[in-house]
Amino acid sequence: MFLGVDGGGTKTALCLVTQDGALAGTTQTRSSYYLGSPQGTRLVRDVLEEGVGEVCRQAGIAPDGVTDAFFGLPAYGEASADLPALDSIPGEVLGHDRYACGNDMVAGWAGSLGAEDGINVVSGTGSICYGERDGRQARVGGWSELFGDEGSGYWIAVRGLEAFSRMSDGRLDPGLLLDAVRDHLGIAADLDAIGVVQNEWQGSRTRVAATSRVVAHAADLGDPVAREILAQAAAELVLLVETAAARLGFEDEEAVPVSYSGGVFSADVVRHEFVRLLGAAARRYDLREPLYTPSVGAALYAARLAGRPLAQAGRDRLLRQTWPVVSNPPSRRPT
Repeated sequence: MFLGVDGGGTKTALCLVTQDGALAGTTQTRSSYYLGSPQGTRLVRDVLEEGVGEVCRQAGIAPDGVTDAFFGLPAYGEASADLPALDSIPGEVLGHDRYACGNDMVAGWAGSLGAEDGINVVSGTGSICYGERDGRQARVGGWSELFGDEGSGYWIAVRGLEAFSRMSDGRLDPGLLLDAVRDHLGIAADLDAIGVVQNEWQGSRTRVAATSRVVAHAADLGDPVAREILAQAAAELVLLVETAAARLGFEDEEAVPVSYSGGVFSADVVRHEFVRLLGAAARRYDLREPLYTPSVGAALYAARLAGRPLAQAGRDRLLRQTWPVVSNPPSRRPT
């Protein structure tokens, strides 16, 4: 049983995968993003205890029955003083030391590309890009919502709220985004937006980022300002990929495998502009749909780190279970 954990700013997903590619258990629980939480790293322990307990219950094993595990944790490596605590928590939950920890970007990469060389860009609540090539690793972006996370849900939401304020003032022509934000915030007076975001929400990273869906909806309805915000987000995500490709040393003539994950890519404008810009780049990119979910990718990575990678038959079986409602699941072919 290989345990994969994909922590995030919105939720934490876990799964158990067998050596022959059976999905033995899968569950989701609350966010394990601990930075800024009054609980600190204790939040991570509580979330992992909940999630590991449930996924092991589904598989009919105790936590110490997990063969190996990989824990992709949000903000891992971004506060060095917290690493000893974060590294020890999974051992306390599992009851053994057969696991590894890393940033959740690794789970996204391993899921999207099947833990093979290439680059994955994540855009959900935050954004980050990670790639591997011939044993080399590169991380680009993911500098937090305060001075980074370009192209993320939070980044989109802040620019959407900024556009809302400009439309309300008259600095921008009013568009569909204006009423969409009013409805989302449930306000009658526009200045009440300040009270909702700063007082009621307390500036919550997750709740602010959720406003990106309002921007995406306005863009789908044709609001030009919302569409431009999403197009800019796509450009920022492409810049992350281009930078990672250069740092990993991909040659100009190589086709660089690229995939993506995260809820922002569900926005049509972002996804289509991302594809267009990659296609127009000087470097050649082999854009692929994500093969597996990040939690499954974490399980595959656990198996690889343990020296017991799944055979192709097991990976194919897992692919069919990961996308049970898709008649033609993702393949290795570029999209």
